[in-house]
Amino acid sequence: TCARSPLRKWLLKRGQGTVTVEGGTASTPASATVPNAATNRIVGRWLLGCSGLVVGAIVLGGVTRLTESGLSMVDWHLVREMKPPQSQAEWEAEFSKYQQFPEFKILNHNMTLPEFKFIFYMEWGHRMWGRLVGLAYILPTIYFWKKGYFTRSMKGKMLGLCGFVFFQGLLGWYMVKSGLEEKPESHDIPRVSQYRLSAHLGSALLLYCASLWTGLTLLLPAHKMVETKKVMHLRRFAKGTGGLVFLTALSGAFVAGLDAGLVYNSFPKMADKWIPDDLLAFSPTLKNFFENPTTVQFDHRILGITSLTAITGLYLFSRRMMLPRRAKIAISLLAAMAYTQVALGIGTLLLYVPTPLAATHQSGSVALLSLAIWVLAELRRMPK
Repeated sequence: TCARSPLRKWLLKRGQGTVTVEGGTASTPASATVPNAATNRIVGRWLLGCSGLVVGAIVLGGVTRLTESGLSMVDWHLVREMKPPQSQAEWEAEFSKYQQFPEFKILNHNMTLPEFKFIFYMEWGHRMWGRLVGLAYILPTIYFWKKGYFTRSMKGKMLGLCGFVFFQGLLGWYMVKSGLEEKPESHDIPRVSQYRLSAHLGSALLLYCASLWTGLTLLLPAHKMVETKKVMHLRRFAKGTGGLVFLTALSGAFVAGLDAGLVYNSFPKMADKWIPDDLLAFSPTLKNFFENPTTVQFDHRILGITSLTAITGLYLFSRRMMLPRRAKIAISLLAAMAYTQVALGIGTLLLYVPTPLAATHQSGSVALLSLAIWVLAELRRMPK
């Protein structure tokens, strides 16, 4: 049986090129019916597990940023750094490396070794979690690929996701490097570039959305909805709303990168004014949107309120339609989460960014994004 007949080879190829929704009958060779509904469920659940791990990395990254631990590890080695310092001498050596960089010289010059250990373990934990995410994507991909669980289009998606995980790690180190550089002209505290921070968070969110979407579309069968004008409008509205939620989360990275949550701690006005005086203090004007903490906070407020309004509109519009039960549940949960997230944001601002509340607000943005993706998965068109 070593040499497979040309017919069998052709059958196998056909099996891999299309998704067979129903499992094959007992008489057909098992390998010819892969991928089928059962293997799609396995792959779907694995992708949901992967997206869960990405959420863990995003939350850990947010806490690392809030505790200002991100610059404690001053070099990057894929394997060597997996073992943290063990002996007192190793810790002293690691601490003396950290002492040569601007964060210690300017901000933490009174830091003790136990304090350094805390920030070191925060960053080390985030990096180790990143490696775990990488393995969770790459190893099962190889296994499922060999077993023939992927259709041709799925193979492309998986290569994209695995490549993206690798890119994400490089982007993380590129971001950290920006906080380790000496900037003699700057009187500000050393911090990573808000551009690189936003790119790092943005690509993590993209990886998460792509994994979640792919997993959900494998697990949730598309609803048979009559393609009325209202349904098409709702779908378009939901896509725009999802985009707004993503944009708001991304603007939150600029808020974190510039510590913009600490400039105007009042709501709804910004220090007794609807539009603060220093909104466009930098020139050229465009620079304000990315580098002026006041403008960055103002933008985040506007985007947050716009997202809330859009989601409320989506909810009200969907009430007047006949939709599948799951789609209605998803839209209701999205609306409830949107109000929770805005309340968390206002609370974080008024209480001067306490770490637990700020971390909950950052996690809330991922929860909101997840629900928006779920809504889109429920409203998607039936495949032709």
